[in-house]
Amino acid sequence: MFHVGSRSTVDLEEEITPEEVKSILLRFVFQSLDYDNSENQLFLEEERRMSHMGFRCLEIRRWVICGLIGFLTGLIACLIDIAVEELAGYKYSAVKQNIEKFTEFGGLSISLILWAALNSAFVMVGAIAVAFFEPIAAGSGIPQIKCYLNGVKIPCVVRLKTLAIKVFGVICSVAGGLAVGKEGPMIHSGAVVAAGVSQGRSTSLKKDFKIFEYFRRDTEKRDFVSAGAAAGVSAAFGAPVGGVLFSLEEGASFWNQMLTWRIFFASMISTFTLNFFLSIYHGKPGELSSPGLINFGRFDSDHKRQLLKRLKKSMSFLHFMLQLSLSLSLSLSLSLWYIHRPCLQVMEAMLVAAVTATVAFAMIYFSNDCQPLGQDSTEEYPLQLFCADGEYNSMATAFFNTPERSVRSLFHNPPGSYNPLTLGVFTLVYFVLAVWTYGLTVSAGVFIPSLLIGAAWGRLFGILLSTITSSQSVSAIWADPGKYALIGAAAQLGGIVRMTLSLTVIMVEATGNVTYGFPIMLVLMTAKIVGDYFIEGLYDIHIKLQSVPFLHWDAPPTSHWLTAREVMSSPVTCFNRVERVGRIVDVLSNTSTNHNGFPVVAHTTENEEPGKICGLILRSQLIVLLKHKVFVERASSRLSQRRLQLKDFRDAYPRFPPIQSIHVSQDERECMMDLNEFMNPTPYTVPQETSLPRVFKLFRALGLRHLVVVDDENRVVGLVTRKDLARYHLGKDGLEELQLAQT
Repeated sequence: MFHVGSRSTVDLEEEITPEEVKSILLRFVFQSLDYDNSENQLFLEEERRMSHMGFRCLEIRRWVICGLIGFLTGLIACLIDIAVEELAGYKYSAVKQNIEKFTEFGGLSISLILWAALNSAFVMVGAIAVAFFEPIAAGSGIPQIKCYLNGVKIPCVVRLKTLAIKVFGVICSVAGGLAVGKEGPMIHSGAVVAAGVSQGRSTSLKKDFKIFEYFRRDTEKRDFVSAGAAAGVSAAFGAPVGGVLFSLEEGASFWNQMLTWRIFFASMISTFTLNFFLSIYHGKPGELSSPGLINFGRFDSDHKRQLLKRLKKSMSFLHFMLQLSLSLSLSLSLSLWYIHRPCLQVMEAMLVAAVTATVAFAMIYFSNDCQPLGQDSTEEYPLQLFCADGEYNSMATAFFNTPERSVRSLFHNPPGSYNPLTLGVFTLVYFVLAVWTYGLTVSAGVFIPSLLIGAAWGRLFGILLSTITSSQSVSAIWADPGKYALIGAAAQLGGIVRMTLSLTVIMVEATGNVTYGFPIMLVLMTAKIVGDYFIEGLYDIHIKLQSVPFLHWDAPPTSHWLTAREVMSSPVTCFNRVERVGRIVDVLSNTSTNHNGFPVVAHTTENEEPGKICGLILRSQLIVLLKHKVFVERASSRLSQRRLQLKDFRDAYPRFPPIQSIHVSQDERECMMDLNEFMNPTPYTVPQETSLPRVFKLFRALGLRHLVVVDDENRVVGLVTRKDLARYHLGKDGLEELQLAQT
């Protein structure tokens, strides 16, 4: 039963069972970002002093920053790719030589131990870095970046330390042979690069370059983080347009035409930088043939096979139903697995690495699927094992390789390269390993494992279809199972991450052929529609598991009967235009109510009657004022050396000091503080009878942090924050209200 009342809280220190997690809590630890500029007197004076040429210079700086974001993101992608290639090459070469040595003389168990030991060693180093030094670097980081762009402040998500651990961790994870990819973490890496470059300093290194100071605020930082996420997608897949659409579809809460151009510029610079430096690494300077970390290869269209295209479009629906069951199982499996202690997390990661090597070795050992090794073969590490001379083990192509190369092999190897039994067993085993792996405390992405599973399913589907149509003339139409591998990869990935527009363009750009755009779009739309009917996408599940107050595009459809008066927080702590310092310190020090915005009213009375709204001031602004002792008495006695400027607030951004670190003497507590110059005199307000969908639309579209609720006489009666809106969602029994946790 749904009820409206005061917000209830739950202590998260208590053990929470998986069943209780399904009714996700919202946590106080997540605060909102200030995407709405505080237009106080200092801000307006600075804007009015700036000439037209000054604004043009700011726009040029934005373009320069976007170029730097793209360049540095491309360099990081190049570093990851080269490091993974070198480490994986060393590992597979050593294991291959060991297997060939002991195949003839016996003792292959030593090869298995070597393979498992190398995997565990790489993964152990990466897991230790993540679990003990920066846990936020675990996973792909895409859910966290989605939350950041949505307006939620995730602790440590865009710090330099997080970037270093993320890059180091993903290198170790991929080189360790886990069922992961390095493409997803590139989105997080690009976002961190953007957040750091746009500020012109590093708070972690305590180094300020005294540049780009104007952009030290959440509004500007958000736009650059959007560009960084797009540059990460572009570097991962060689898809600059797909990167722009990904940032628009999955992340950005604000968009305009100039921002689109800047983000596209950053994406192009990113893919060009990666392409250029990889061409030098491969010994072919100037041959720009590696636009992304993963290269699907070229899919050439055959105009004589129009029937093939039509049949693929229609059969993709049937094929997706197989993908859907896998996608749902993956999402459900991941939502109920918890290990919190760092030592156990590292041990679990090492166990999965060893099991992955053992399972792969066993499948290669027992497989008798031998294929001829031609001169034009693209296999990097062909294993002969028990096959005849001139042949290689086909199962080793899928397991004894990096996931990116395995995907490319499934796309482009000629018909007959894989036995249906080999593909079926590989798909099931790799799916189980991917489910187990994705919940580990390692830096890893789900893009490539999803593509690999889907490509194997798709190729198997194409082989079976060709077998059914045994007629020679009809079979020729279904002759290329690699095309079905492409459709299957798109369906599997779309069923897990629920992206449509951006993923379609990414796949088209990665394949270099727009011919397959329509069937790809078809399966992705089907994946989202059918998948959303049963369960949310993987990233949305992660966001709920972390109890983040994430705001979707629209309010719940059945919420029109709720008003602002019923969802607002009240009573509201207000300040006078000229307030006593002692009261300000006491309010900010009150740990039971960790408010971040305070309405400024004409006057407050002892009987707590609401006053008329005059403005809004933030906790961060009050802390800076207390730090600089901006008191009325000091100003009148000329003890203040200079007038406080907007630069003082930007220098303290984003890590404002806690109130406990600011010393205020007993005499200073009796001083007065004038808030008129620093408050926002024009905050957004709504009448208390405004419907919830209208409040939601205003809050979401403008990127607000606080929305003041007033009565007919413009007196403050409540305050709407992100958590007040996010706690209402549409459940199985209609509109439901989530609880708020105390931590």
